[in-house]
Amino acid sequence: MLGATLVLGGGEAVAGTGGAYGPVNAKVAKMPKSGVKALQRALGITADGIYGPQTRRAVKRFQRRNGLVVDGIAGPQTLAALGLSTKALEASRIPRRIAAALEKIAACESGGDPTAVSADGTYRGKYQFSRETWKAMGGTGDPAKAPEYVQDRLAAKLYRQEGTSPWPNCA
Repeated sequence: MLGATLVLGGGEAVAGTGGAYGPVNAKVAKMPKSGVKALQRALGITADGIYGPQTRRAVKRFQRRNGLVVDGIAGPQTLAALGLSTKALEASRIPRRIAAALEKIAACESGGDPTAVSADGTYRGKYQFSRETWKAMGGTGDPAKAPEYVQDRLAAKLYRQEGTSPWPNCA
C-alpha cells in the first residue's frame, strides 16, 4: 500500500508519496490515512486514503481552478483553499499495530464512516463512541461531528487504556 508523507521543513508542510520533498534535513513523518481521506473528500474524489496518481491529478485540477501553483502537492496554500487545517493532516502518533487494530474495529463498527450514528442514536462516529466514553476520553460535543483525526486519537487513547474490551463485537 502506498503511504503518503507530510514533510515539515522551512515552515512548510507538503504531502506527497514515497520520499520527502524539500530539503534533505526536513523532518519527515507519515500522514495518517485519515488525513489523506479528508483531503480526498474535500477534493470530491473516492476517499481511499492513498495519495496516489488520482489524488495528485485532483490536487492539480483544484490548484489550476483556484490560481495556485500547480504541482500536485497539498501544501499549506492548497489545504487552506480547501478549508482544511494542516492539524487534521499532521503525522499520526498512533503506533502501527494500534492503528491496524483500530482500522479493523472502525470497519466493523461503522464501516469506517466518521459520521455514523447507531439506529437508536446511542453510539456515534467511526468507533461508535457513547457520549459518556467520548467525554471520558477528553472529547467534546458529538463524536459523529468531530474531525476523523480526533476520533482516531481518542480511540487510540481508549485502546491503550482498555484494549479491545470497549468493542466486544468487533475486536
